[in-house]
Parts: sequence; structure tokens; C-alpha cells
Amino acid sequence: MVETGTSDDADEARGLRKVIHVDMDAFFASVEQRDEPELRGKAVAVGGDGPRGVVAAASYEARKFGVRSAMASVTARRLCPQLIFRRPRFDVYGRVSRQIREIFVDYTPLVEPLSLDEAYLDVTEDLKGIGSAIRIAQLIRARIKAETALTASAGVSYNKFLAKLASDQNKPDGLCVIRPGEGAQFVARLPVRRFHGIGPRGAEKMAMLGIETGADLASCDIHFLREHFGSQADYLYRAARGIDLRRVQANRARKSLGAERTLERDISSGPVLREVLERIIDITWERIGKAGAHGRTVTLKLKHADFSGLTRARSLDEPVSSRAMLAAVSHGLLDEVLPLAQPVRLVGLTLSALDEDSMPPDATAQRQVELPF
Repeated sequence: MVETGTSDDADEARGLRKVIHVDMDAFFASVEQRDEPELRGKAVAVGGDGPRGVVAAASYEARKFGVRSAMASVTARRLCPQLIFRRPRFDVYGRVSRQIREIFVDYTPLVEPLSLDEAYLDVTEDLKGIGSAIRIAQLIRARIKAETALTASAGVSYNKFLAKLASDQNKPDGLCVIRPGEGAQFVARLPVRRFHGIGPRGAEKMAMLGIETGADLASCDIHFLREHFGSQADYLYRAARGIDLRRVQANRARKSLGAERTLERDISSGPVLREVLERIIDITWERIGKAGAHGRTVTLKLKHADFSGLTRARSLDEPVSSRAMLAAVSHGLLDEVLPLAQPVRLVGLTLSALDEDSMPPDATAQRQVELPF
């Protein structure tokens, strides 16, 4: 276990909230390794092992070979011939997730799940009166390990953006703390690829503009960012300074579920786009299954090489009830835009008009308070 910044001194620092981001380590694959001891220490992927299969999760042993989630299974097998596949068991993952959630709510009612394997917790006022976000994160990780035989990594900070960055810093089985006043400095030394929402092509575009790190991004004024990154500019401007205005939202309803892929190269070929779309349909359908969601509106998103985009949507009279139904609607939407006027760099698919809504509202103001961290 690796921990950084965990000395819990009595100094009071100016901050906003006490936020923990807990992220289970290779959750699906780790559950499979836990339940099948012979898989421990081996390269394991959860997903379909067919020509159209997609990796939903990979063990750390598999990741050493370059195997990643959302990768085509045939590619994963080529990178790691000894890879062992297991079909997803979402009922089991759901039970373990609920067990972990019960641990969270022992400490705070403000729990915002992002998926089965990660969540934000606001412990500014914790139920046990512990007073230290760092100590609470340590206790939660210890309980998860004792009660589920799984490991979790955690990030502790004063907003959601920084807490999520921190939880990824010392994976697996790590804890990282970014104290009030340290956010901008922490972000400055990170490669921009670590920022949520910046994919390989976005990082490549930034590199062409001389932007490699958070410090480089912070040196750009808002007008420059809006000129080159459009609607993403305000997010980039705040992120480069360690600012996040969102609050932890407990029991949020979900507006949509979906997936998108930034392509390794720009594509205009209809048959190739259909192959890409099939993989995205697989990922989207798995996420729908995990969430137990029901929705009626399917939206296809394409982003061109020049970052312009287009969307096509279709609303149905009844909820999407099968993968085949989702695929038929999705390919129908793609038919509407083929042939393409220019190549695309990103393909995305979402299901919306759900029974529940989980997208966080954008906070418009933040209040600074004195908090011992």
C-alpha cells in the first residue's frame, strides 16, 4: 500500500469541502480473482471473448500488456495471448457494490455513486464525528478490504475534480491527499492527458499548441482556450487551476447512459464506422444492464477532425429492451449521416429519457469556510 500526504496535522487550511473519491481497483476482474483463487496473479479480462467482444475490465496483470477496458477482445488477445476471459457477472458485482455502499453511508449520507465501483463522498460533516477526511478514507479502505477481500484506492481533497485525480495517483491500493491550497500546484505538474475529458486526440491537439502539462494549460487565457476548444474552454480554464464548482450530489437521478470512443485515426469509411459502433453498442448495453436503466431515446454523436460535430436522435414509444433493439436504432441513425462529408475522430452513443436522472447540476457559486483537513 502506498500513501502520500497522509500526515494529519492540526493546521487549519482554507478550503471548500472535504471530499473523498473511492475507486475500487480493477473491480470486475478483482472480484473474479477473489472468487476463483486460481486466477490470482494471472492476466484476466472480463468481457466477451468473441470477434465482436469488448473488454469491460482488466486485471493489473493484464494491464501490464496494454490490455484496457473498452478494447476489442481480439486486440487484447493479440497483446496478451495468455489472457483469461470471464463473462461479466453483474448480479455479483452489484451485490458487492451494495456492500461497499453500506460502508460509505456509515460515515456520511452524501454519497454520489458514479458506477458500481466508484463514488464521491462529502465528509465535511461526518456521522461519526471523526473530523478528518484523511482518517475516514483510511477507515473506509480498511473496512472494504476486511469485509469484501478487495482493495480500493482513495483520493482526498476539497473538490471532486481534485479528489478524482488523487484517487488515481497511487493505484492500486493507494491513498493520496491534496490539501486546501495545494490544488493548483498539484495540477500544474500533471500531463493534460490525466484531465477527465481529454482523450488522446485532444492531448495531441494540445501538444501541437505547446500545451503538455497543467502549468502550460494554466498559462493560456480564456480567449485562447475558447478560440481553440470551444465549449470545453471554461472547464479547461477551471481545471488547470484546480477549481471545481460541483457539489457531491446524493441520490442523483441519471439523464443518460452511454459510451464514446476517440478513434486512433480519423475514419470516413461506413463499414469501419459500423464496426466501431458495434463495440460502442456493447459497452453501452453493459452499462445499461449494470444500472438497470430503461430509456426511450437513442442518440448518436459524431465529432469531426476539426472538432465540429453532429448528432442524430430517435425517441421510441417504448423503452429499449434488448441489445438487438439498441443496435437496430443506432445503425439506423448512422445510416442517416452516411456517406460522411468529412472524417470523424469520435463516435458516441447514449440512451436517455431514463426512469431516473444522475447528472450533476452545475453549481453556480461556492462558499469558502475554514476546515481542518
